[in-house]
Amino acid sequence: MKQYFIRTILSVLIFTSCSDSKKDGNAAINDKKIQLEKLKSDKEKNDQEIAKLQAELLKLDPNSNPSKVKLVTTVPIIKQDFNHYIELQGKVDADDISYVSPRGMGGQVKAVFVKQGDLVKKGQLLLKLDDAIMQQQVMAARQQLEGIKIQLGYAKNIAQRQKNLWDQGIGTEVQLITAQNNVSGLADQLKSGNESVKLAQEQLSTANVYSNVSGVADIVNIRVGETFSGMSAAGPQIKIVNTSRLKVICNIPENYLGSVKKGSPVVVLLPDNQKEFTTSISFIGASIDASNRGFVIEAKLPADPAVKPNQIALVKVKDYSAPAAIAIPLNTLQNDDKGKFVMVAVTENGKLIARKRPVNIGMLNGELLEIKTGLKEGDVLVTEGFASIYEGQQLTLAK
Repeated sequence: MKQYFIRTILSVLIFTSCSDSKKDGNAAINDKKIQLEKLKSDKEKNDQEIAKLQAELLKLDPNSNPSKVKLVTTVPIIKQDFNHYIELQGKVDADDISYVSPRGMGGQVKAVFVKQGDLVKKGQLLLKLDDAIMQQQVMAARQQLEGIKIQLGYAKNIAQRQKNLWDQGIGTEVQLITAQNNVSGLADQLKSGNESVKLAQEQLSTANVYSNVSGVADIVNIRVGETFSGMSAAGPQIKIVNTSRLKVICNIPENYLGSVKKGSPVVVLLPDNQKEFTTSISFIGASIDASNRGFVIEAKLPADPAVKPNQIALVKVKDYSAPAAIAIPLNTLQNDDKGKFVMVAVTENGKLIARKRPVNIGMLNGELLEIKTGLKEGDVLVTEGFASIYEGQQLTLAK
């Protein structure tokens, strides 16, 4: 019993000791964190005071701190034409792509006059379909027309004779009118018969399938004996592509509707073959697509055998232009609690001094940033070493 009591006391003492040790360790960590944050805060305040005092001292005595002269690179500010582009992805298309289809109901193919890859001219015969029934219909219409012509000739003869008798006072007026009506009725039948022949001949011509564009037979997926309808489960049966009239198509978000118009400059880059074209917008869609909230634009491309329809294109559309603008490298722009600024080099009392210039920015084109106000032509911008200099610091130029 005594031994059990001693072990219990020892356990309580060890647990209490461990708990106190853990608490002491946590308190020490928190104390160190607080001290570190205080030192950081003091350092920031001291750095600001040092920079302020150095700037004030340099104003009073430029030679008081020669060891702080900073080596920098500068470039003079000049006015230039500044352009902003919307960068989009589009595709190449052709104005003349024909998916050939029959003019009538289609039918069984009797002859194929084109193969894949052939050059095809507009109006060239591509296929001959079965036309046996249509030929019979033409023959029947013509035979019927000939019968009407014979009847009309006979009726005209009868009518003329009846008129001659009537002129001699022989016969009745009813007989004359009846004969003349027969002529008129057969004449109407003759007109209708002529139209029937034309219709039958037109139906017969639908057995000939012609190309409605000039180009290359990109797809010919039809054989003699098969049924030609224009489309099959595998896609178009004959496709003619004319690559002499190409264009690029892309979709622009609707928020650019006011800044993009017909004639706006466009730069087209084809990444697959590294070709670049400068063109302009030739067409703007009249409506906004409800699904993607954009509108379609088209720009013409020159004929080029290396450019193919459906090829991916990177499209840059100019939506903003500012002539004689001031632009700087984007990386020279800095920020502080008062806003955006850049560092310039100014000659004062024969020395090159760093000065801070607050600026208002405009559009960004790649790595070039438009400056609306704050800089003027002739200012000298610090382009290297600007991040570690302060207002009033003496500078020297890198050789």
